[in-house]
Amino acid sequence: MKMFQKILVGYDGSENGKRALLVAGDLARKFSSKVFVIEVVDENSLYATGILPPSSIVEEMWKKAKTDIDQVIALLPGIDATGDVVSGYPPSVIVEYALKVGADLIVVGSRGLSTFKRILLGSVSTAVVQESKVPVLVVK
Repeated sequence: MKMFQKILVGYDGSENGKRALLVAGDLARKFSSKVFVIEVVDENSLYATGILPPSSIVEEMWKKAKTDIDQVIALLPGIDATGDVVSGYPPSVIVEYALKVGADLIVVGSRGLSTFKRILLGSVSTAVVQESKVPVLVVK
């Protein structure tokens, strides 16, 4: 059995996200893996403020995510890679998507939050590690 046949990258447009993508690309080349790149649009975080955001803000978030995905897929030449934009709570969506596509590795970037902020906010990478049934590689 081949290791890492399907790799899921949770991408967020950050520098850490780009590093995670490049690491996933290196692994994909080494193991001839298929790569799935997703960016999660967390609309609920907008509604959590109690103020209804203008639909233009939500549309912009989706448009930016689609542009991000198109740009990062282009950074994986010669790799069987597909991208998708999905909605929801990022850690849960990443874990669910990994199950859906049968990924045997999830790669995410570390946010590098200070200890205090991490205690208050948590981080997507920490939550993915805790929720996932498949190995997770957190790239700093």
